[in-house]
Amino acid sequence: MTDKTKNIVQWVATGLVAAVFLMSGVMKFNLPADALAQMESQGLTAAMAKNLAIIEILSAILFLLPRTSVLGTLLLTAYMGGAIATHYTNAQPLMAPCVILAIVWIVAVWRNTELKTRLLGS
Repeated sequence: MTDKTKNIVQWVATGLVAAVFLMSGVMKFNLPADALAQMESQGLTAAMAKNLAIIEILSAILFLLPRTSVLGTLLLTAYMGGAIATHYTNAQPLMAPCVILAIVWIVAVWRNTELKTRLLGS
């Protein structure tokens, strides 16, 4: 794989990860009544949903920008950790948030040589 091709694939993967969080954040601003009821059953209010949306959108933007991608990775990790904890305490399946978190880290390590060096030593 040439460097140009690798760079394009990395940007596409980064864009897809960011898009997932951006879309999720935007959707939290306009929650339908049934989705809001489900969130409230988990102990989350409409105001909390809006705060989570802001956090999610800002974290995705930081992840997308090369200069702040490590910070974005850490913030998305913390966000997904909260999602995993919420799913666990409400006896919901954990697979989806765990897979999303794994994908975030795979893309982050692949994209950031600093993370790759610190985590993998190569």
